[in-house]
Amino acid sequence: MHRRGTPAYRRLTAATAAVLAAGAVAGCQAKGTGAQEPLIRVSKAPQQAPAAPPSKPASKPSTKAAPAPAARTPDPAPPARPAAQNAVRMAPGSRGEDVRELQARLRQLGLFDRNPTGYYGSVTAGSVSAFQKQRGMPRTGKVTDPVLTALRARTHQPTRTELHPSTSRPPAAPDPRCTTGRALCISKSSRTAAWMVDGKVRTAMDVRFGSAYTPTREGQFKVDFKSRHHVSTIYHTAMPYAMFFSRGQAVHYSSDFAARGYAGASHGCVNVRDKKAIAKVFAQIRPGDKVVVYK
Repeated sequence: MHRRGTPAYRRLTAATAAVLAAGAVAGCQAKGTGAQEPLIRVSKAPQQAPAAPPSKPASKPSTKAAPAPAARTPDPAPPARPAAQNAVRMAPGSRGEDVRELQARLRQLGLFDRNPTGYYGSVTAGSVSAFQKQRGMPRTGKVTDPVLTALRARTHQPTRTELHPSTSRPPAAPDPRCTTGRALCISKSSRTAAWMVDGKVRTAMDVRFGSAYTPTREGQFKVDFKSRHHVSTIYHTAMPYAMFFSRGQAVHYSSDFAARGYAGASHGCVNVRDKKAIAKVFAQIRPGDKVVVYK
């Protein structure tokens, strides 16, 4: 026990004060009057701004390797094509309305001496070759785009009558004897017959004649009589729509002419191959009407 005032007591009092001061700094509870003193906490670490909330973790990269692109097979090269202007549009053996129009246009230029048939044969090829020669083109006899362009530039669009005439050959200029009254005008040069009334053609037909041994007589005649279902008493062949004009010779329908064309001949009669046309004329012609056969 140290008495007050002694040096030992003073040292003890100073030591106690130092301990209490240190405890206050360290945040401990001080004793005194019994009142609760506020706690003071001192952080040993330096003060820092509060950290931002953690960001959302990025999606985990896929570890699966992307499939390698499939190797592309190169497209096959297109087959070589001829230049468009050299492509053949029509040639011998072609058929159809394009050929018919071609023939009608060539006829307008005087290069095709028949009526359109729609079949590209040797005559059509020769006409195309003649046109190519006129235009300074290679004479191939075949139709290409440049040929069509040049032909269309020099002709007009054919009419229906030009495209679908009643005969395969243009009828010849009528004989003067046919230009008046009612006449069946028959031309050996054009191989056509035209039924005419007062100088106007009502119906035209292809015809063929007798052979060199049985020729068809020429001249002006008249219809003696008509026989719708006639049969020859000499050759025993059918002669439908017969119109007799000269001692047994007649104009009539011929199935042989319809089948074989000009490869055959008659025994002197005038054969017609268009059955509808001859039936129409037969209905209109009267006995006594003129029949003129000329070259």
